[in-house]
Amino acid sequence: MFLLASLSAFAQRYEKVPFGDFEQWVVRYIDESQIIGGNRKTLYVIGPTDTIVGNDAYDYKKTIWATSNAFAKVMGITKTSTNVTPDRGPTGRCAKLATQYAYCKVAGMVNIKVLAAGSIYWGKMLEPITGVSDPYSFMDWGIPFTKRPKAMVLNYRSVIPNTGKLVKGTTFRTIEFDGYDPAEIMFVLQYRWEDEKGNIHAKRVGTAFYHVDQTSHGWVSDFRIPVIYGDARKSPDYKPYMDLITGEKTMYALNSKGKKKPVVEEGWADADCPVTHAIMAVTSGSQGAFIGALDNILWVDEIRLEY
Repeated sequence: MFLLASLSAFAQRYEKVPFGDFEQWVVRYIDESQIIGGNRKTLYVIGPTDTIVGNDAYDYKKTIWATSNAFAKVMGITKTSTNVTPDRGPTGRCAKLATQYAYCKVAGMVNIKVLAAGSIYWGKMLEPITGVSDPYSFMDWGIPFTKRPKAMVLNYRSVIPNTGKLVKGTTFRTIEFDGYDPAEIMFVLQYRWEDEKGNIHAKRVGTAFYHVDQTSHGWVSDFRIPVIYGDARKSPDYKPYMDLITGEKTMYALNSKGKKKPVVEEGWADADCPVTHAIMAVTSGSQGAFIGALDNILWVDEIRLEY
């Protein structure tokens, strides 16, 4: 028994995800426009410790992580929103992701109220954001990646009120309706290629999804989400939310010429297909842009990959 346990431990190997311990953050100070108060606001980026003052787009060369924290410039008005922040975890810092409203006041009146889930993902935010239509187009999703991990492993803590009510909040009005909004943890492996016109194509090679649908009792440590290779629909662990990413949730990426293109997953690849890119994303909601359950909160820490 001791020998078998030793062999099992030897066969398992973990690689830390860069900055996945959330001990390092970039602090950005952005000055909002005078017409909405002219306050200096704080944005956070997961990356090598730094402090940046100025209304400039962040250079993501030093990190693989982007967040839903927004630096926007719409019709000449500079505005920010922050729903991903560093927080205290069991052994240091962690990341706190919250579903909440972002407000924009002009002349003392609230005329814009947008709901946003707190999200972190591998890729880049294409700053500044210039509007609320097609929000995924302001994100460059995924990074080059060729490895084949067995699982994604992390620690998490959750507050999921499960009131049965969802809110859709876009600009000038909000709508409340019945629904369900678990937090989502996603790790996707893709085979991507680019055609002669610069369009990006993709097939799904590996799938690791999990929905956090309940408030946890403190921290859940070493939570393991296996990667399903090939057509995930053939696995007994398959859930509908693990399906190909298309439609309203279609992601975007920059092609070889730096032009923004949609990345539509066109099908399931064979289990032994090479991997060219990976997308990791963790979010306090799973309903998509501007829809969610207010006050969902997800804390994450110590993200790593098992081989």
